[in-house]
Amino acid sequence: MRELPLVVGVDGSEPSLRAVDWAADEAALRGVPLRVVYASLWERYEGAALAADLGKPSEQVRADDIVEGATRRARARHPDLKVSADVLPEEPEYALVREGRHAGALVLGTRGRSGITELLLGSVSLTVAAHAHCPVIVLRGSHDNQVTPPVRGRVVVGVGEHPEPSAAVRFAFEEARLRGVPLEAVRAWRCPAHETTDHPLLSGGPARLYEEQAAKTLEAALRDAPEDVDVRRRTVEGPARKVLLDASHEADLLVVGARRPEGHLGLQLGRVAHAALHHSACPVAVVPERV
Repeated sequence: MRELPLVVGVDGSEPSLRAVDWAADEAALRGVPLRVVYASLWERYEGAALAADLGKPSEQVRADDIVEGATRRARARHPDLKVSADVLPEEPEYALVREGRHAGALVLGTRGRSGITELLLGSVSLTVAAHAHCPVIVLRGSHDNQVTPPVRGRVVVGVGEHPEPSAAVRFAFEEARLRGVPLEAVRAWRCPAHETTDHPLLSGGPARLYEEQAAKTLEAALRDAPEDVDVRRRTVEGPARKVLLDASHEADLLVVGARRPEGHLGLQLGRVAHAALHHSACPVAVVPERV
């Protein structure tokens, strides 16, 4: 069976070039090919007449230069890595989502409006993460090139309320194994404010019961943990978004799931994944969970 490539989207910006470095490291770790993709609408905007006059539309020349430069960069970083590239004449969101149907994962740089990358996630990255059929890894801010060697030495995965093993947890197992670092599985929990010790079922410690339930959910979600991965379990009181964002400061990769009901239209990102993409202190992998 042919191994699915890792796909990296480029646009010539510095964040996308850093994404090429990160993706090349990740592809080398996985032992899979790297595919560099630049999506351009030069055919629609510049037209056949200009192409006939100049031989090639100026935007096509720029696109070719971008993918050639990205390809050289990846090969210089990992000379034995198989690298291919393509220029696709269409909107980048559609092109990358389609590429994700035949990819092991998509890697994208962060490019916010007006260059404020730490605060605003670019629309392409957000749309692709919300619709891709494979995991989407979005690099955040200056936290790039962290695959080899690990900077902080851990992968963090958020465990949701569903106790069954998830695609996000399986992805996190593999990422931790490839890097040779521990996996920290985090389950956030909260005790509703309206529940007090006056409740007959909660007398003696309502918070303790919620914490115990969180620990049980965590154990159930991790029941298929590989023996060669050091899994560390952690339950934390607080909103899941805040808990995972705090954990991202000590991680090389934050993994979150995105539950996507079949046939649901619109952006299919939960609040936790959305917050992670906008504010994480490390690269974020959004893994689709089909329900």
